[in-house]
Amino acid sequence: MRIFEIVKENVNLREAAELYGIDVNRYGKALCPFHNDRNPSLYVADDHYYCFACGEHGDVIDFVGKLFQLSPYDAARKLMADFHLSPDKPPSAAALHAKCIQTEAQQLRENERLCFSILSDYARVLRNWKVRYAPQSPDEPVHARFAEACHNLDQTEYYLDILCAGGSLERAEVVQQQMEDGKLDRLRRRLEEIHKEDGKWQRHRRRGLTGTMADTSMRCCSANSFWRSTP
Repeated sequence: MRIFEIVKENVNLREAAELYGIDVNRYGKALCPFHNDRNPSLYVADDHYYCFACGEHGDVIDFVGKLFQLSPYDAARKLMADFHLSPDKPPSAAALHAKCIQTEAQQLRENERLCFSILSDYARVLRNWKVRYAPQSPDEPVHARFAEACHNLDQTEYYLDILCAGGSLERAEVVQQQMEDGKLDRLRRRLEEIHKEDGKWQRHRRRGLTGTMADTSMRCCSANSFWRSTP
């Protein structure tokens, strides 16, 4: 329908998110409103969003529909109203021209935000692995994840430092290196699998702790019953 086309052509998702109270930082990260997010895990681009924790993703219409629990059509109508768009009044030629032209600087900033977001997530994972999988004795075999953390953490943090404080040429080189041959996208997909796996592990661990507490409670109750019945 024409209403969807008008919204997608004229509404910037980041601007929409900020209009509806989502605080997006300079790297396009924000606290995800779709789950209990304590560390910014929502990546907000100009035309799409993705949460590295809960997996929610989509375009600006999906975002508003999910945020306000609206159907796609009602979400598009809300965006039309809030951004003062009209289906009967096409955008001017100048607006269309400005929309079509995306400068290299704008594209670089977008790629920088994406690169920083994914590398930040990877660095957090590596820091966790370096502690969680550290050998407990000299004779214990080295876990592959501990080895990966030791090998990649310093380099990943070095790239993050460049993206934070490096010059434009240095940042561009890091972005190009990370995005060539689909390297960054492969890392993003791998992180998704790691987070899913960690979520299953946490649920299993919680169930185990609950079972242990219940078993301990039953043993205590049995012991109390025994002592009360003993003359």
